Amino acid sequence: MTKIAIINGQLADPATADLCPGTILIEGDRILAAGNIDVPGDAEQVDAAGLVVAPGLIDLGVFATDKPAFHFGGITRAALMPDQSSILDEAGLIRQAARAGKPDFWVHPIAAATRGLKGIELAEIGMMQAAGAKAVATGRQWIADSGVMMRVLAYASGLGLTVITHAEDSGLAGKAVATSGETATRLGLSHAPACAEAIAIARDIMLARETGAAVHFRLVTTKAGFDLIRAAKAEGLRISCGISPAYLYLADNAVTDFRTFARLSPPLRSEDDRKAAIAAVADGTIDVITSSHDPRGPEDKRLPFADAAPGMAGAETLLALSLNLVREGHLSMTRLMTLLSANPARILGIDAGSFASGSAADLIFIDPGAPWIVDSARMAAQAGNTPFNRMPVQGRARRVMKGGLFL
Repeated sequence: MTKIAIINGQLADPATADLCPGTILIEGDRILAAGNIDVPGDAEQVDAAGLVVAPGLIDLGVFATDKPAFHFGGITRAALMPDQSSILDEAGLIRQAARAGKPDFWVHPIAAATRGLKGIELAEIGMMQAAGAKAVATGRQWIADSGVMMRVLAYASGLGLTVITHAEDSGLAGKAVATSGETATRLGLSHAPACAEAIAIARDIMLARETGAAVHFRLVTTKAGFDLIRAAKAEGLRISCGISPAYLYLADNAVTDFRTFARLSPPLRSEDDRKAAIAAVADGTIDVITSSHDPRGPEDKRLPFADAAPGMAGAETLLALSLNLVREGHLSMTRLMTLLSANPARILGIDAGSFASGSAADLIFIDPGAPWIVDSARMAAQAGNTPFNRMPVQGRARRVMKGGLFL
C-alpha cells in the first residue's frame, strides 16, 4: 500500500492542547503516526503549506445526506437521523442508508428507537445494529411514555449503543413554533416555555441513572438544560449533549419579520440562554457541535411562519461558524476538533476523528482566515435555507481526504 506523508501542516490533534507543526504518515486508509516524526523515503509527500490539518468533521445528527455541502464544509462522516421518507426502523433500510454516501463520504445510520418513530413499540434495535446502525434515536420527537423510553434505554444499553434523544416535553411544546417571550408575543406566534427542554432532560437523566444507559441529548439550548447536564456528568452518569451554531449565534429575535429560515426545532431561545450556550461550550458541558443539516426548499419555507417546516441547511457553515469560537477565545483549535470530530466518533463507536495510530485517514486542510459570505442562493446544499444568509464568515476546508484519498 502507498504511504503518504503530509508535511508542513499545523496539526489540530484533538489529543493535544493546541496547534503544533508536524507530519502525518498514512498507509492505505489508516493513519500510521502523527507529530514530530521522520518521513520514510518511500512515502509520497503532500505539502500542507502551513494550513491547519484536522480530522474530517463527523456530523452527529443530520437529516439529509448532501455530497456538495459536505465536501464544502469538510464533513467526511455523517450520522444520519432516522427521520427519513422511509423511517430507519428496519435492518434493510439501515443497510441501504449506510451505502448512500459511498464513495464520497461515510454515512453512519442511526436506528429509530420505536417503530415509525411513534414512541409506542420498540423497533428491532439489535437487528439494525447488526446491519450497521451506530446509535439509536427518538428522532425529532420526544418519547412521552416513560415506560417505553426506559425499555429503549435498557435495551440499547445492553447492546452498547448510545440513545440520541430530542429534549422537549411534548405536552408543553405541543405545536408551538417559538419560545415564550417578548418576540413570540409581539408576533402572535404559538409558543412554549423554555422549561419544556429542562423537563425532558430531567426525566431522561433519571431513566439513564436507572438503566445505566448512555444518553446523548442531540440539541441542548437553555441554561436550565445545561445545569442539568453538568450535574449529571458530575454524578458520573453517561450523559453527553450537543448544540448547533444557530443556538450559539442567534436568539429568538432572529424570527422578527417572520423569517422562516430561522424556524428551527427546538426554537431559538432568549439572549440569556444564548450566552449560557457559549459558556457551556467553553466549560466543556457541551460535547458536540453539529450542523443539524436539514435543507428545505421553497415549498417548505415560503409559507406562513407557523406552517413552515423547521430546519436549516447547516453543513456548509458548520466549520466557519464554529471557528468563531476559536477567534473569540472560547476554545483552542484542537478543543474545537474534539467537539467536531473526536467526540462524535466516540459516541458512535468508530475509529475516526483523531490522529491516533490506526484511526481512519479522513482529513481536512483548513484555511482558518479565508473570508467568504454565506449566500443562500449559491449554496451547494440541496436547498439554501440558512438563517445566516449574507453573513461574512472566515474559514473553510481547502482539501478533503477520505480513507487516504483526496476527493
